[in-house]
Order: sequence, then structure tokens, then C-alpha cells
Amino acid sequence: MIYAFDTYYYENFARTVCIAFTEWSSEKETEIFSENTEIVSDYESGAFYKRELPCILSLLSKINLQENDIIIVDGFVSLDNEGKMGLGSYLFDALDQKIPIIGIAKNNYSAADEKRRTIFRGESKILTAVGIDVDEIKSKVEQMHGLYRIPTLLKKLDQLTRD
Repeated sequence: MIYAFDTYYYENFARTVCIAFTEWSSEKETEIFSENTEIVSDYESGAFYKRELPCILSLLSKINLQENDIIIVDGFVSLDNEGKMGLGSYLFDALDQKIPIIGIAKNNYSAADEKRRTIFRGESKILTAVGIDVDEIKSKVEQMHGLYRIPTLLKKLDQLTRD
């Protein structure tokens, strides 16, 4: 199963949504999970994980992950060649490095990262990964369903967090 997570921050709470789907080319989700939680940290540049990781982990506690599952997060896995961790790396560690994490970011990060790839779907997106080969995943993400720049299910995920 592939689980894609996103969180949107309102004034008094955070809404985290996860869309589960079986194949990279899936047009429809298998299941949707959602949860509203208290905001535990203000936004801190370069430390986004402090705000988002608790939300994802809380929702993940309601999902029975299996050995071959993959998680997608809205953000970076790694931030540079020196090993600075992004949200995805913190999540990977929190899951005992057993579940591969893919980060898809809208904007590039200034530091160089040899594990970072650009995905072209109308507008470019930035891909990072841990626990799985980034080049293998790049081709799978590029094949996700959708005619436009954002794959169908990731667009739906973004919309659901804002409802």
C-alpha cells in the first residue's frame, strides 16, 4: 500500500489527511484517513518536522502498516549532502527505518543534495527518498495518474486537508 500524507494548519488546529492507494498509477484511493490535532509547534524554517511529524505520527497510529508499504510526505526527506534531515528522515527514524519514505516538495531547497531529483509534470517538483532507490521512485511518481502537473491523488489529498 502507498500512503500519502499532508497537513494543513488552521488557526487553532492542524488537519492531517492520508490517502491510501495500491498502485502508482491508481486513479482512486483505497481509503482515506483524517484527523484534527492540536498544533504543537510554530513554523520554524529548516525545522518543519517539529510541526508536522507529530501530526503524521498521530494519524499513523490508526493505520496498520505492513512490510512492503511506502509513505509519501509533502516535504523533503534530506536537505543536503552533509546529512541534514528533513521531515521524511525524521519519520523514517520514528518508524525504525522499516518503511521507505518519499518526499515530494513544491519548492527547491538551497543546499545541494545528490539524492534530490526533479520531477517534471507541467511544473517541476522536487523528490527525495530514504529506504528506497530515488531513481526507481522518480519514474514511478512520474507515472502517477493525472494529466496535469499534480498527480490526481496528491491533488485530492491537498484539497481534503483544506476542507
